[in-house]
Amino acid sequence: MIKERIDIENIDGQIFEIKIVEPDNSKPASFTHYLHNHKNGVSKYYKTEAISYVKGILEKEYPLTKITTEVAESALQYLLFDLNKSTRFPAPENPTFKFIDLFAGIGGFRIGGQKNNGKCVFSSEWDKFAQQTYKSNFGEIPFGDITKIDADTIPNHDVLFAGFPCQPFSYSGRNEGFKDKTRGTLFFDILRILETKKPKMFLLENVKGLKSHNNGKTLEIILDSLTKLGYQLNWEILKSTDFGLPQKRERWYCVGSLKPISFEFPKKKTEQVTLRSIIDPNEDSANLKLTDFEQKRIDYHFQHVTNDYERVEHDSSKYEPTTKKGRHGVFSFQKKDGSLRFHVGDHAKTQIQEAFYCTLDTYSPTIIANRVPKLWDIGRKLSVLEAQRLQGFPDKYEFPVSDNQSYKQLGNSVSVPVIELIIKEMTKHL
Repeated sequence: MIKERIDIENIDGQIFEIKIVEPDNSKPASFTHYLHNHKNGVSKYYKTEAISYVKGILEKEYPLTKITTEVAESALQYLLFDLNKSTRFPAPENPTFKFIDLFAGIGGFRIGGQKNNGKCVFSSEWDKFAQQTYKSNFGEIPFGDITKIDADTIPNHDVLFAGFPCQPFSYSGRNEGFKDKTRGTLFFDILRILETKKPKMFLLENVKGLKSHNNGKTLEIILDSLTKLGYQLNWEILKSTDFGLPQKRERWYCVGSLKPISFEFPKKKTEQVTLRSIIDPNEDSANLKLTDFEQKRIDYHFQHVTNDYERVEHDSSKYEPTTKKGRHGVFSFQKKDGSLRFHVGDHAKTQIQEAFYCTLDTYSPTIIANRVPKLWDIGRKLSVLEAQRLQGFPDKYEFPVSDNQSYKQLGNSVSVPVIELIIKEMTKHL
């Protein structure tokens, strides 16, 4: 739970102190959104709840003092300080467009939007730990469950950003698509907001598997629904390795525009990057080291390999004969790029990848919520700092949560440089 103290002096001749609490509640979200938007006319959407929030806190903290709405509003006005001086990633001073950040996660879209001179006027994220990270970096608590937010209460905006939940369409999930009633249907919340607010443009992001899910029918529904709202669509599958990040992350990106435009997605960069570019050579934390079991079987591979690109069979006697490992065995194989893979089964049987170890001179597989890239040649997994570099987040980005939560949040986020380049192209048509 986020707790923050803000001292307020001489409000109607009295001294008060406010504690911001309960980040999952809509009132503290309104409070921070009000503070961030007091200069652009958007604050009217948040003023009533912001005053109510301040009034409630003052009444609780000072039960013997009569707190009127006027006193609460005076306190709120007193707090209209310049947040750009205290925010890790402040909004641009003179923004050229307004955007909203749906399924905001930890703000990858927001960084890309602000770098292209955009101002965020609304954010929504249901996960309380992601809210905490978002607040720590942008000084704003996102609103919660988007399904419970009336589209009419969202400020007008030029661009909508949404990396809507990918698990229903991901090969790493159950691949249920719109049958997943808790996440798959969240796309329709994007539709109702687009229909109500009619922003000039939008940018959506999802997993590559969306393209082929349900034999392409899921994507057909998505594209048809967006087209019926009057948007011209351009979509593409882009790889993060093509844009300066050593991560083979393939994602579906879709740009929509109300007016006909000739949109081009950013072109692939020519330079090749490897994990060596993000590694901290001074990192030696014990909790990042590979387990003894992992290190021993990596050593076993290199002790028993005799030829380049040879498959090495490992001792499978410890596995029950009825299990897949017991039936088919475990094999290791080093690819030409230097990465080391462990499979269940040899060439003659169905292979199931059990583990993947990168090397400094290649790229990592996609970082996801439950998988942190590991390197066999330095014997450890990536640190949180290295993982955020893998996604293109600046080094000054802060994670006020556990390392496990940090990895999860980064795995669920977007590759910032890719987003930034796409938004740059979009701004040419606003």
